[in-house]
Amino acid sequence: MIVLGVAGGIAAYKAALLLRLFTEEGHDVRVVPTEAALEFVGAPTWEALSGHPVATGVFHDVPRVPHVRLGQEAELVVVAPATANTLAKAAHGLADDLLTNTLLTTRGPVVFAPAMHTEMWENAATQANVATLRSRGHVVIEPATGRLTGKDTGAGRLPEPEAIHAVCTQVLQGRGLDLQGRHVVVSAGGTREFLDPVRYLGNRSSGLQGYALAQAAVARGATVTLVAANVSLPDPAGATIVRVTSTEELRQAVVEAAAEADAVVMAAAPADFRPDTLVGSKIKKSHDGTTPVITLVENPDILAELVRSRTGKAPVIVGFAAETGDENGTVLDHARAKLERKGCDLLVVNDVSNEQVFGRTDNEAVILGADGSARPVARGPKIDLAHAIWDEAVQRLERPSPLP
Repeated sequence: MIVLGVAGGIAAYKAALLLRLFTEEGHDVRVVPTEAALEFVGAPTWEALSGHPVATGVFHDVPRVPHVRLGQEAELVVVAPATANTLAKAAHGLADDLLTNTLLTTRGPVVFAPAMHTEMWENAATQANVATLRSRGHVVIEPATGRLTGKDTGAGRLPEPEAIHAVCTQVLQGRGLDLQGRHVVVSAGGTREFLDPVRYLGNRSSGLQGYALAQAAVARGATVTLVAANVSLPDPAGATIVRVTSTEELRQAVVEAAAEADAVVMAAAPADFRPDTLVGSKIKKSHDGTTPVITLVENPDILAELVRSRTGKAPVIVGFAAETGDENGTVLDHARAKLERKGCDLLVVNDVSNEQVFGRTDNEAVILGADGSARPVARGPKIDLAHAIWDEAVQRLERPSPLP
């Protein structure tokens, strides 16, 4: 059974869509709204969608002791939206309604999806409450940035229901919160190097694997910075998105974020070359049989720069290699040479010779370690490979400092 807590915010209507996603998968969902939530979405809606009666107080159906039973039986409690008030109550152990009582009695995992105005989210009290909840092993998803109530725009928007559902699915699989308190940086997508205002050099990277890595890291408790290069996918819930276009923009964003990161995973595919000159107007056909000559120059090696600039063993650095075999060696031969050349801790090797990687929702790979290890990952959803990569990265993380 899943308990869906709904607090009193304008984003409560999105929780109805989240409820539908759970029920369509066959989950038994009990909705526990606050009194304020019912001002936005009424009880009949929750009852119709869940197939169960809805109550907000502990004196409803007293013989079944719902304020204890719900928490005891829940496989997962997810609160979406979680207002500043609800986060504060949960952090301080207050229990003045059915939802907060359920949060106190549950032994299963708890996911909070905050939604509020930017000023409330950034307030020191709210941030302290979030830190407290995370220190207790709860997942608190970072809110999205976007349009809020009225004309306001900023951090505090409830992530889309599909994104919250994706995090909850990973939490239900019981992966654990071994990235709690960690900041990780993930790059995704493929960079573009413009020849003129219309044309560019690029590659076929869709960003699917990088986005799966970000989603998996959020579910394992990490604070995630996702540097996305030309990706047209829904934003994963809980990740801070930095959008870039060119390899140089990717380099700047990743290097800046990596300065305070525990791990960096370079899943993006940066263009190796760029034109030495950007033509200011569209390059035209000559109509006389001649073609333009384009001179290319090498782009910076971001992965190698990250390795050179780090101090000690932090951050853990993970690279990707899209390889094909040739007369000079196998895929793994080329990958091992690249691992030694780059100096990263892990290298995720994809064989791209048979159209089996780019744009697909599944993947297989071999994760090579600088220590000589090699972990094959069988073909499956990209989220499975993402977790395998984080499994390996976690083993190489330095122990965190004890909490004050």
